[in-house]
Amino acid sequence: MADEKFKVFCGTANPALADSICHFLGVPLGRADHGRFSDGETRYQILENVRGADVFVVQPCCSPVDFHLMQLLLMVDAFKRASAWRITPVIPYYPYARQDRKDRPRVAISAKLVADLLETAGSSRVLSLDLHAPQIQGYFNIPVDHLFAAPVMVEYFQKKKLGPMTVVSPDAGGVERARYFAKKIDAPLAIVDKRRIDVNVSEVMNLIGDVKGRPALVIDDIIDTAGTLVKTAEALLDHGATKVFAACTHAVLSGPAVERLTESKIEEVIVTDSVPLNEAAQKLPKIKVLSVAPLLARGIQSIHEETSISELFI
Repeated sequence: MADEKFKVFCGTANPALADSICHFLGVPLGRADHGRFSDGETRYQILENVRGADVFVVQPCCSPVDFHLMQLLLMVDAFKRASAWRITPVIPYYPYARQDRKDRPRVAISAKLVADLLETAGSSRVLSLDLHAPQIQGYFNIPVDHLFAAPVMVEYFQKKKLGPMTVVSPDAGGVERARYFAKKIDAPLAIVDKRRIDVNVSEVMNLIGDVKGRPALVIDDIIDTAGTLVKTAEALLDHGATKVFAACTHAVLSGPAVERLTESKIEEVIVTDSVPLNEAAQKLPKIKVLSVAPLLARGIQSIHEETSISELFI
């Protein structure tokens, strides 16, 4: 795309993804200087003219979350003060998305606070991928384009040709996501009834649906500590599933996640490059990474060219 007013920049969270996006768009990655002062404060300087430009800032707010979020806010503020025409944070992994409501007394609605910070910094609109709670879009008073990684994963499993299988949602909140997947590969749907007993700790209670005598595919948006996923896989095997596969968009894989996946009976875990894999996860053979760079690139191009983005949902 030969357009001097179209620019893509990135933070330090996932430069490889930003490079891939730029490759698909045919534009160079914007030049900037990232650094820190001796006391730990982060700093950011744009090294090229962006006056009047349509700027996209690629920054998934993965670990360390607070640093990458602060870095994103500083970048947006810098572009605003450099007179960019439009500033669109591209946030494949939205921070604090699981804190989207008051589920207990005297807690913050952190996902809403993040939305307020992004708007205050100077964001014109936001492009995100598989928000943990789609209603987070309503926290913004600016346009939000919400893409889904499901088409990328559906294509992978269609090519894999595993035969008749059951698509499983690991909880009631993920039913819509799993239903879309099941419809696309013409498979029945099952739901795991899960009761959470503490933060990052869950207990599988019951299976709604039939998985006996066929492979099961667990669909989720995030694998964090992998506790839910591993317990779900155990329940599915106990109910007669022949094999268990898993697919998720954001491979956070914190704490004991890699160890749990290594010791589990899950055949394969399909994830995307929305966040970079940690070093331990990169060495785990059962993890397969699919790129969402082409998907995000098409979303960015649609926003820049003011064309419909809805075709990316098919």
